[in-house]
Parts: sequence; structure tokens; C-alpha cells
Amino acid sequence: MTFPILGLALAAEGGTGPFSVNLGLTLWTLIVFAIFIFFFQKTFWTTIVSRAEEREKVIAGQLAEAADTNAKAQALLGQHTKLVADSRAQAQSLLAEARQASEKERAAAVEKTRKEQEALLDRARRDIAAEKDRAVTELRREAVELALGAAAKVIGARLDADADRKLVMDYLNKVETRH
Repeated sequence: MTFPILGLALAAEGGTGPFSVNLGLTLWTLIVFAIFIFFFQKTFWTTIVSRAEEREKVIAGQLAEAADTNAKAQALLGQHTKLVADSRAQAQSLLAEARQASEKERAAAVEKTRKEQEALLDRARRDIAAEKDRAVTELRREAVELALGAAAKVIGARLDADADRKLVMDYLNKVETRH
């Protein structure tokens, strides 16, 4: 086999196989690769590197922004947790105050009811005592009338009403003071 490398023809000694090296092809491949790298560096490399650096800066900025946002979120979470704890404490305080107010109101209502009952009971006792006094007075008056009527029948004549009443009332008062 002949290989045209720079116008020279070389003969391969062992033929072609998977492990045989073709020097001409290798040399031309290296030359094309070097030319490609040279033009690549001159035209595309700076653009690719600058864009990669820009992307790296953008990502670094985004990471810094994310870290800042995370720090703000942690601070807000701490504030929120504190506000929730304060709200719970205030709610517990309000409930305790409401219970105390309820207990005071209930105690005041019970006391008011008790006083009203005592007043009602005192008024009923006074009314009963007044009715008893009226009944006793009425009973005395009727007893005097009956006694005078009985005495008039026994004596057979009508006695002086005012003098007789006074006499009977004095007698009843003496009897009453003995008891």
C-alpha cells in the first residue's frame, strides 16, 4: 500500500488491520486538528470563554441572591414564629381574663340573687308580721265586741261602749304582757 505524505509514497509492511498505524493519516489528522484549534481559538474560544465567565458571574450572583433571600426568609420565619408565640400568649391571657371576668360576673350575679332573695324574704317576714299584727288587732276588736255583747246579755243592758272597750283593752293588754 502506498501513502501519499507530502508527495512520498510509503509502503506498509504488514497490511491493514485494527492495530496497524497509518502514519500519513495520523500526520494529516494532527495538522488539521492544529489548524482547527488555531482558528477555533482565534474566532470562537474567546466568545465561549467570555460567555462561560458571564454565566459563571450570573450564577454566582443568583447564588448570592438566593443566599440573601434565604437569610431574609429565615429572619421572617423567626419573626413569624415570635408573632405566633406572642399571639398565643395574648390569646391565653385574654382567655384567662375572660374566665376571671366570667367568674366575677357569676359571683356578682349569685350575690345579687342572694341579696334579692334575702330582701324578698325580709319583705315577706315584714308582711307576715304586719298581717299578724292586723289579725291580732282585728281579733282583739272582735273579742272586745264579743265580750261586750256577752256582758250586755249577762247584765241585760247595753253598757257604755267607749268605757267598756277601754276596760276590756286594758284587761287584754295585761293578759298579753303576762304571756
